[in-house]
Amino acid sequence: MTTKRTESEAQGDIKDALLRAYPPKVARKRAQQMQYHEPTDDLPAKPIKANTRTVPGIITQRGCTYAGCKGVVLGPTRDIVNITHGPIGCGFYSWLTRRNQTRPPTPEDANFMNYCFSTDMQEENIIFGGEKKLKEAIQEAYDLFKPKAIGVFSTCPVGLIGDDVHAVSREMEAKLGITIFGFSCEGYRGVSQSAGHHIANNQLFKHVVGLDDTPQTHPFAINLLGEYNIGGDAFVIEDLLQRCGIHLVATFSGNSSFDFFANSHTADLNAVMCHRSINYMADMMEKKFGIPWIKINFIGAEATAKSLRKIAQFFDSDLLEQQVEKVIAEEMPAVLEAQKRARRRLEGKTAMLFVGGSRAHHYQTLFKEMGMKIAAAGYEFAHRDDYEGRRVLDSIQVDADSRNIEELEVHPDPQRFKPRMADETKARLEREGLKFSEYEGMMPDMDPGALVIDDISHHEMERLIDRYRPDIFCAGIKEKYGIQKMGIPCKQLHSYDYGGPYAGFAGAIEFYEEIDRLVNCRFLKKLRAPWHEVGLASSGLAAEHQVGRVETEKGGSDSSDVDYAA
Repeated sequence: MTTKRTESEAQGDIKDALLRAYPPKVARKRAQQMQYHEPTDDLPAKPIKANTRTVPGIITQRGCTYAGCKGVVLGPTRDIVNITHGPIGCGFYSWLTRRNQTRPPTPEDANFMNYCFSTDMQEENIIFGGEKKLKEAIQEAYDLFKPKAIGVFSTCPVGLIGDDVHAVSREMEAKLGITIFGFSCEGYRGVSQSAGHHIANNQLFKHVVGLDDTPQTHPFAINLLGEYNIGGDAFVIEDLLQRCGIHLVATFSGNSSFDFFANSHTADLNAVMCHRSINYMADMMEKKFGIPWIKINFIGAEATAKSLRKIAQFFDSDLLEQQVEKVIAEEMPAVLEAQKRARRRLEGKTAMLFVGGSRAHHYQTLFKEMGMKIAAAGYEFAHRDDYEGRRVLDSIQVDADSRNIEELEVHPDPQRFKPRMADETKARLEREGLKFSEYEGMMPDMDPGALVIDDISHHEMERLIDRYRPDIFCAGIKEKYGIQKMGIPCKQLHSYDYGGPYAGFAGAIEFYEEIDRLVNCRFLKKLRAPWHEVGLASSGLAAEHQVGRVETEKGGSDSSDVDYAA
C-alpha cells in the first residue's frame, strides 16, 4: 500500500530533488520556473519565469510555432484551405491530431478539415527553392475546391532557404481573386507554440476580420474566442448560448468559417476562453472596433454558470438574465447528482495537471467539484500573465524571442469604431464585479502551497510522480503511456483520449464519470513495467528505481536519491 508524504515533507525538498540531476547553470534556470503558490495582493516577490526557451536536450511537452499557428488556431476552421509549405511530416503532424470537430450547415457547404494539404517539399526544392511548387499547389487547390480563402504556412526549411510565402500569396490572390494569406510560422521562430498563436492572430486580424460589414440585428451578439471544439466542446457551448438567447457571431476558431471571421467585428462582446492563444485578437478588436472583452470559462458546471451570468450581466437585460437562470436551473440538478456520486469515490484524492494553455487552469474547476486536490500544475507554453494575471504585464521584460514576432500597431477604425456601452454603464458594471480586459491567471485559483512548474520536463514529471503518487495525472499524448507504465492513470487533455465533450453542464457530468472510472480502476495500480521485474543488472538503474519505489511505499526516503544523471 502506498503511503503518501505529508504536504510539508513534500515541499521541504521536492524542488531540490527535481533540480539535482541538472548541471548548475540549467538548475538555476529551472529553479526560476518552479515555485509554490503563495497568495498575495501585491506583485510576487519571486515571479515565475515563463515563455523562455527550453534547454536543448531536455525532453519537454512543447510543440513548435508552426503547430500553434496552423494546428491550433487555423486548423479547426472548416472552409479555409490550409496549405503547409514544407515536408509532408509537418502537414501530417498538424492534421486532425487534436480531434477538432465541425458541422457544416448543409452537406453542400465546404468542409476541408478532412484533407491534409501540403507542398510535400523534397530535397530539390530545398536546394533550388520551393516558390514555384507553392504556386502550383495553390492553383491546384483552387481548381479542385474553389475555396473562399487559402492560408499558407511556413515550416522550418522554408524559413531557412528564404521562400517568400507572402509574395507568393499576394501574387496568387491577384490572379485568383480570393483571399490568400501567408504565415511566417517556422517552427523555430518562437520559444513554443505560443508564438504561432500570436502570428495566427495577427494574420487573421489583418486579412480576414472586418471584410463583411453586414450589421447585427440580434440584441445579444457575442464572439467566443479561444474555443477549438476538441471532442465537440463548441457544440455544447453553442447549444447553451442558443437556449439562453445569446447569438454567437463567430468562434475563434472551433466549428467556425471564413465568413464568421469576416463579420466578427460586428459583435458587441468578445468572450475569451483560452487567454494565451487568443488574447491578442481580443485586444486588437477592442482597439480597432471598440468591442470589449471578458474572461470566461465553460469547463466545469460552476464556471459555466458563472460565465453565462457574466455575459448576461454585460448586456444588462432582465429578460436575458431570467433566461440564463432558467437554463442553469434546468441543468444543475443532474450535475449535482453526478457530483454527489463522484464525490463518494473521489473526495480527497489528488490530481496533477500539466496541459496546454488554459486547460491546466480550467480543468482544476472540474476536479475541485469532485472534491479532489490539485497537488501540482503548470503550462507548456504560458507567459507570466497566464500564471499571475494581467496585472504583471507592465513588469514583463520583452526579450529577443518576443521581438521576433510582428507586433501590430492598431488604431481605432475611423468609420467602424463604436463603443458598445456608455462609460457610466461600464463603470457601474465594474463596481458590480464584472471585470473587463482582465484575466487573474491560474495561480490565484490554486491552494496555498501547491507546486507550479512551467514547461515541465519528462525527468521532472517522473520524479513528481515518484514523490507524490497522485491518483491521476493530466498531460498530453507524449507523456501518457510513460505515466501509465508507472501505475498512474493519465487523462490526455489535448485531444481527450477520444472522449468528451467536457464543456458545459453535460460535459461536466461526462468528465466526473470518466475520472471516477480512471481513478478507481484497479489494474493500473498493479502494473509493473518489464524492467521492474527482470532488472537490468548491467546498468543498475532498474534496481535503484525499484528500491526508491519500495521506500516511498513505506513512507521513508524516496527515489529522489537516485542519480538520474547517470
